[in-house]
Amino acid sequence: MSLTINSHDSVQTNTETAHAIKTAKLAKNQQELEGEMALNLIQSATNVQTVSPPVGNSGHNINITV
Repeated sequence: MSLTINSHDSVQTNTETAHAIKTAKLAKNQQELEGEMALNLIQSATNVQTVSPPVGNSGHNINITV
């Protein structure tokens, strides 16, 4: 078996490629999760319930003197 300087071993190259693919998949999954969370936040903000108008006359006018 001979070793040469500055040569890449196929096992090392395959390992580096596998790590790069795994890192890319993790980054993609994280981006998809953050996108889904952002869409859920936007959707929850648009579903704001409106306050029903008060019934009767009490509480409509408040007189405050300072």
